[in-house]
Amino acid sequence: MPSLFRRKPADLVEESVTTVTTDEAPAAARTRGYTPSKKELGVVTPKRPTAGRRAGTPGKPLTKEEAREQRRSARAEAAAEFRREGGPRDRGPERLLARNVVDSRRTVGTWFFGGALIVLLGSNQAMPLIVRVISNALWGLLALGVVVDSVLISRKIKKLVRERFPKSTERLGSLYFYAIMRSITFRRMRAPQPQVKIGDKI
Repeated sequence: MPSLFRRKPADLVEESVTTVTTDEAPAAARTRGYTPSKKELGVVTPKRPTAGRRAGTPGKPLTKEEAREQRRSARAEAAAEFRREGGPRDRGPERLLARNVVDSRRTVGTWFFGGALIVLLGSNQAMPLIVRVISNALWGLLALGVVVDSVLISRKIKKLVRERFPKSTERLGSLYFYAIMRSITFRRMRAPQPQVKIGDKI
């Protein structure tokens, strides 16, 4: 005779099934190695910086002509800046004084390279003897003139530096060489460009 207190099979099935709510499902998933998203953690992804990017159409590379034009413009701008301000070796009041001493006078050195070309052509064995003699004499006069001019420039720089910059640590030998190299350069090709006119008092 069946017992009145025996449970029905349907009741046993209902007890064995555990209802999982929507709040418990994510928690159970996290225990199994779930990685939360940035949105769930409240992390805001910053935008990529735009500084330093090439202006223009994004993703469109420069053509060869555009790249060549950019390089040409950059070189021209750098050359113009160097012509105006010079380089690191041109810095300092003593260097400016040496440049002004050279630029305020006519120097024999400006004719040095032109004379050297004439001497080179005139010394050719195919030239007549008289031409070769004159070329060699011209070369000797140019060399002597450059030496005398360099001595005069150096003496004036030495005098002015000692008067105006008595505590200067600049080596005079370096200033002499700097001024002499400038004196044998054509005036229009000097960098930095001359700031005084020929004949100006320094």
